[in-house]
Amino acid sequence: MTFPVLYTFRRCPYAMRARLALLSSGTVCECREIKLSAKPEAMLNASPKGTVPVLVLSESRVIDQSLDIMKWTLSQSDPENWLENARFDLIERNDTLFKHHLDLYKYATRHQSDPHHHRHEALQILLDLEKLLGTTSFLNGARFGLTDAAIAPFVRQFAATDSEWFEAQKIPHLQTWLRDFISSRRFGQIMHRFNPWRPNDEPVFLRPAT
Repeated sequence: MTFPVLYTFRRCPYAMRARLALLSSGTVCECREIKLSAKPEAMLNASPKGTVPVLVLSESRVIDQSLDIMKWTLSQSDPENWLENARFDLIERNDTLFKHHLDLYKYATRHQSDPHHHRHEALQILLDLEKLLGTTSFLNGARFGLTDAAIAPFVRQFAATDSEWFEAQKIPHLQTWLRDFISSRRFGQIMHRFNPWRPNDEPVFLRPAT
């Protein structure tokens, strides 16, 4: 039996959310961890853009955008109802405006940007999430879903940039939501450390725990 192949990088938030959705859907796939400094030829042949995640379904079908991977795998199987009540407007804002400010905050030296300005602007977006989480347990509603999985890895990256500052902010619902995500069994599963893949390696699999 041939399984889909996922090219991934453990700490990349885009790859994290793809792995979260694959696990939720119950999709078993071969997991190929890459080194960003030595991207494998097989991945570049499948997706010349050279960024993760890349999901290879067959020689003729490749999905190389994380949100598209999430939508595809959950359209095959969605036992936890992640697609129900998904807030694609929040995901769009995360992937554009929040990600812009996150990068210019976290990598201020590289971009020669003002980190305090971009941290402040990103916080304004998080304050909207805080308000929402004051009325419901998750961004997706009563249960963790696609919206939470798509956004949480980026909030985690933002929080880790200056964790002491983040914890001092008046966003208790968001802080609790993020802590619950990071301490969850599912997060532990997607953060398993795989050795960087080499062409002759035996396959290793991302699969739901039994």
